[in-house]
Amino acid sequence: MTLPVRPPLEPMLARLARDLPAGEVSYEPKWDGFRCIVFRDGDDLELQSRNLRPLLRYFPELREPMLARLPPRVVLDGELVVVTERGLDFDALQLRQHPAESRVRRLAEEIPAAYVAFDLLAIGDEALLDAPFAVRRARLEELFAGAGPPLHLTPATRDRARAADWFSRFEGAGFDGVVAKPLADPYRPGQRTMVKVKHERTADCAVAGFRLHKDGRGVGSLLCGLFDAAGVLHHVGVASGMAAGVRARLLAEVGPLRAGALDGHPWRDRAGAAGPGAEGGGRMPGGPSRWNAGKDLSWEPLRVERVAEVAYEGLLNGRFRHNARFRRWRPDKEPAECTYDQLEAVPPAELRELFGR
Repeated sequence: MTLPVRPPLEPMLARLARDLPAGEVSYEPKWDGFRCIVFRDGDDLELQSRNLRPLLRYFPELREPMLARLPPRVVLDGELVVVTERGLDFDALQLRQHPAESRVRRLAEEIPAAYVAFDLLAIGDEALLDAPFAVRRARLEELFAGAGPPLHLTPATRDRARAADWFSRFEGAGFDGVVAKPLADPYRPGQRTMVKVKHERTADCAVAGFRLHKDGRGVGSLLCGLFDAAGVLHHVGVASGMAAGVRARLLAEVGPLRAGALDGHPWRDRAGAAGPGAEGGGRMPGGPSRWNAGKDLSWEPLRVERVAEVAYEGLLNGRFRHNARFRRWRPDKEPAECTYDQLEAVPPAELRELFGR
């Protein structure tokens, strides 16, 4: 490629903050997908991941629309996403990274991906890395004025109040939060010059089991569950990351719930085992880890009698996107009160409009 900005290129990153910054910044939804830099030079097209790996072979359905609708020589920064009626689906996106070409082709038809652009790094012979973001955004808007699905331009606003509204409403569509970009800043590859504000919410969960900490002296994680409308208790994730003193205290507090815990336990087919396959329906803990096949996922059941308030960042297909954090016990609540209703949200109108859903 003879582009003025060539691969490999480290994407610009963001540092975490708890509040939306004020001032001369542009706010955007934080997409929950695969970071992707697009390099196009004539018929040569490369999609590069955040860790500098090629992505095009996994998303062949994007080649034709990118060649048809993008300028002949261009470099873009953006995100690969899979969008459903419920919002973004990161699980479906992960399925797209399959080694078999036949499987890749089939998934491209069944769960096609879209590309959301949020920065313009080069066009023609002009490199824009040193240009202020305000200039790059304006040029990007011009470029995408005539684009169509599956290529999209991310929404952006300079109104902090509107960004705060996005932060609340976009969570229901699977977004991680909001990103703030200083309007005067150049594009700095590999540097954390943007600001991201991520969600942290709380939920009351029925505690149905625990895993012992690796030091053997306390609770490593509590297994959390929520009831659906039919009264089935689903495993939604774990609460972990406790300090040593809290781990020991929790082990003493859950001790009385170990006796007779298997009698009528909703997850009894998985208790104490890491084998796949359980009867009875509902999401259950156990089974091999998709990230670490050698990790011990055995756990001990507890009588489902206590409720814990946990903090979590986001949801993915009815489960915590990352491990939650234990906050406190809720002795004022019954496990049956821990339902999915407290987490329900709907995709915002902006997402449906952007993707034509």
